[in-house]
Amino acid sequence: MEPDKIASEIKKLSLPQKLILAQDIWDSIALERGTLPMPEWQKSELERRYSQYKQGKLELYDWREVHEELRETY
Repeated sequence: MEPDKIASEIKKLSLPQKLILAQDIWDSIALERGTLPMPEWQKSELERRYSQYKQGKLELYDWREVHEELRETY
């Protein structure tokens, strides 16, 4: 199916139907995550950060604190 046709059909859906469709799409992507290629620069960066983490050289933040700070700032 062509992307324009898909978009047209999606516009016809109710909000609950769109949410279910979105969840189904994310679920299908999650099943294929192992097949998604990762660029070499990204692999290198992840390895660098993990190495720093293991050596205790990274400052870690609790996600709740980060969210709170972002809410206060913006």
